[in-house]
Amino acid sequence: MQIIERLRAAFQSGVTAPLQFRLTQLKSLLSLLEDNEPQILEALQKDLAKPKFEAVLSEIDMVVNDLCYTINSLPTWIQPSYVGKNLATKLDDCFVRREPLGVVLIIGAWNYPLQLILAPLIGAIAAGNCAILKPSEISRATERLLAQLIPKYLSQECFAVICGGAEETKSLLENRFDHIFYTGSQAVARSILQAAAVHLTPVTLELGGKCPCLIYGRLDMLAAAKRLVWSKFFNAGQSCVAPDYVLCTPEMREELLPAIAKALSIFYGSQPKQSEDFSRIVTDRHWDRLMALLGKTQGRVVMGGEGSKEDKYFAPTVVVDLDGSDALMQEEIFGPIMPILTIESLEQGITFINQREKPLALYVFSDESQVVNMVLERTSSGGFCSNDGIVHMTLPGLPFGGVGASGMGSYHGRWTFETFSHRRGCMLRGWGLERISMLRYPPYTESNLSWLRWATSAKKKSWGVCSVIELLHFFFAVIYLYTYTEYISI
Repeated sequence: MQIIERLRAAFQSGVTAPLQFRLTQLKSLLSLLEDNEPQILEALQKDLAKPKFEAVLSEIDMVVNDLCYTINSLPTWIQPSYVGKNLATKLDDCFVRREPLGVVLIIGAWNYPLQLILAPLIGAIAAGNCAILKPSEISRATERLLAQLIPKYLSQECFAVICGGAEETKSLLENRFDHIFYTGSQAVARSILQAAAVHLTPVTLELGGKCPCLIYGRLDMLAAAKRLVWSKFFNAGQSCVAPDYVLCTPEMREELLPAIAKALSIFYGSQPKQSEDFSRIVTDRHWDRLMALLGKTQGRVVMGGEGSKEDKYFAPTVVVDLDGSDALMQEEIFGPIMPILTIESLEQGITFINQREKPLALYVFSDESQVVNMVLERTSSGGFCSNDGIVHMTLPGLPFGGVGASGMGSYHGRWTFETFSHRRGCMLRGWGLERISMLRYPPYTESNLSWLRWATSAKKKSWGVCSVIELLHFFFAVIYLYTYTEYISI
């Protein structure tokens, strides 16, 4: 593909390597967001009817914060990291150097069509790569806007946007890339992996899964309901880290349901359809899927359940009296349907979670620290947050990514920079100790082996008086070996 060849030629010319080039591109990306906020908000409104408040928080400011964090930190990140040495390498320079991978492919998702394409791009630029961006064709307005703005603000020799659907993505994947970063469904991720395997291309997969929210023990139920409702119905539930289902005891459910009803009323009024603060489902096909899923449940709908296909509205919905075999528990919901399952004990809740695929995020609501710690220690998930939902992903210092079926690799902040960097182990040696090197050359002897094992073994003691003595021993050994090799060479 001609575009890929153009980018590869630019990368091989070394234009992306200097720190100043990277910083200039990152600042240009920042300008793109600052200069075009009205157009961005308009596109997100067309695609998902996103309220300005949610769009600014999750699509614009989250990327801006990551950009500023990266711009401020990049001069430090690119410095070599020096590593510990054994006695045999005390006089060498041993360090890890971060180097760019080359030409990378970033495939975004439709639910956060700006954030999920630009956040990985930040790290790709920071690490010194060229990048091809493939936005989701489902969020058409944002796709068109990105195709218009990226060439205007970033180097056209190093960065490109390719639009289109499944066929265009398939064609892209036939080419060799140095890294592929994909955000989306598990089904498509399998195709990405198969295509990447042909060229042995490393892949980062940001997927989803059924993120549980376990509510147990003492807590302010209305506050818990507000945080649960906000994180579940933010972007109409179309978030990979949204709480997918709730686990609580029957007694707590009786307190939770009226608190949820009150929170919904406070947030969206008595008619959520009329609220300007509630998003819409992205397409008719996705709306149909959600309605069909709700139609299959054996549970009881206690709130919501209605919708309007004409404007892709799907009401905030709560379902109770279902179990783990229900249709709502067989796949990620990715919409405004909240199943609430009951458990008899904390132990049962943990077992229920552990019997399923590892989720992208796991939430526990409780005022009791022993409950939070027990869930944290006895479960596995991509991310973990107590007493709130989805906010953990907004902090650039925390790695964001999945584990097992919820993904592989991580990003945000420095983690994105590391994802798009090759950590090259480097050792710079001189010629001054060639006489000592003679110990490792044939013909081999037991005495030479003993000396080398002593010089290269890992020492158990930390730096201090003992280590100073060991270092002195090393230098005395060097003097001895020089004398010894001088003697045997005569």
